[in-house]
This record gives sequence, C-alpha cells and structure tokens, in this order.
Amino acid sequence: MKKQLFPVIALAVLFLFSCTSKPQFKITDLHVHLKGKLTIDDAVAKSKAENIDYGIAVNCGIGFPVHNDNQIDSVVALFKNYPQFYLAMQAEGREWVNTFSKESMAKFDYVFTDCMTFTDEKGRRNRIWMPNETWIDDEEQFMDYLVNTLVKILNTEPIDVYVNSTFLPTQMQNRYDIFWTPERMDKVISAAKANNIAIEINNRYKIPSEAFIKRAHKAGVKFTVGTNNADENFSGAAYALEMIKKCGLDENDFYLPVKKERI
Repeated sequence: MKKQLFPVIALAVLFLFSCTSKPQFKITDLHVHLKGKLTIDDAVAKSKAENIDYGIAVNCGIGFPVHNDNQIDSVVALFKNYPQFYLAMQAEGREWVNTFSKESMAKFDYVFTDCMTFTDEKGRRNRIWMPNETWIDDEEQFMDYLVNTLVKILNTEPIDVYVNSTFLPTQMQNRYDIFWTPERMDKVISAAKANNIAIEINNRYKIPSEAFIKRAHKAGVKFTVGTNNADENFSGAAYALEMIKKCGLDENDFYLPVKKERI
C-alpha cells in the first residue's frame, strides 16, 4: 500500500511546487522588438506558446528608421491587424522630445526611454552600451552624472516606463552594487514615484537588482516586465519571474497600458 501511495504523493508535491513557483497572474513583456529573424507572425506564435503577452516596441529617434512625425501613421497601421499586441514608442536619445509631436506620441499605447544615450558635461555623446562610445574619465563622477541625467529624464520627459533600468557600461557592470548605492537608488526611485513612471525589470540584462526592486516596491513604484531582445532568441521572462517571487510582487505592482484604437 505504501509503495502505491508514493507516486501519488510525489505527484502532489510536484504539482504544489509548480503552482507556488509561478506567479498568479499573466506576464506581459512590454519590451519586445521585431529584430533578427523575429517577424510579427513569429511573435504571435511565440506569445501564444509561452503564454506571455507582448508589447512591440518601435525605435523612434534621430538615426533610426522612424525619425519624424510623418512616419508614425504607417507604423501604427502595420499593427492594425494585430490587436493582441500593445504598441510602444521607444524614444531614443535626449532630442526625441523635440523630434516628435505630442499627437504622434499619443498614437502609441505607451512611451518609454532609457538613460543609455546622453551628452556629458564635455559635450561628448555617450551611448553606454557601446564601449567605444562611452567616455569615463572618473567612474564616480561618471556615475553621479548618469544618475543626475536619469533623474532629469524622469522629471522632464513624457514617458510611461523607464527601461533598461540601472544599466551600466561594460567596464562597470561587475561592480553594480558598488556604483548603485542606496542613495543613488533612492534618487531614481523618488523621481519615478513622483512622476508616476514604471520601472522595467529587464530579462536580458537582469536588472535592476533585487535590492533596487525591493526599495522601489516599498516606495510604491510600479513595475513592468521587459526583455529588449536583440533577435529571436529570447523566452520565458525568467529574471522577472525570479524577482516577482523574491520581492513579493503581485499583479497590482505592475503597470499595463491601455490599448488605443488603431485607425
């Protein structure tokens, strides 16, 4: 009898573990790009297969394919037959605010940006995901300038979500906890909260840290899940799921945009 019960008990334990290891709400990845070999129809299939809703992000800014108001309507029209997706404007560079009108921004379901492109105090344009376009004379001074720039972005740019959150240049990434001090975290968190801006939990870069997320959660900041995929090779939102569990997040802690009618 005991031998017969063992498989039943084992299956019950496995079932309970699988239930407690998954969030009790559906995940939405609001930072997906149609890049590499990922077509929009591939995204439909991938979203269904993984039971994760997607927000498709379009890069908009100087030096990108979409760089003026006249191109926005054709972009929105592409998604008319794909109502299952949210549609995002990814605002590139700091000049995007003067490049696109409020009317164009409003045609997207939500707008997001990051602090990966900025001009430093010496007039040098930094793109900090590219080592040869990142200028660091003094790491602490660079970090202070980065945080102050980010706070300015959160206070002045009309965005819904701050993405690639707390990203650092390659040469600084292995010392994340040294550079992202509690004081620097709180500056960013306070600005996000004051301006009702959600902070992305990024699966690709595995940022922000657990410590940052817990501080932001305590402050009442909303979150999003995002990946910022470079190609078709992404899946599962593993880092976000890990942080949801570790930080005790629930559905009410996440921002979801409202889908707009696409004419």
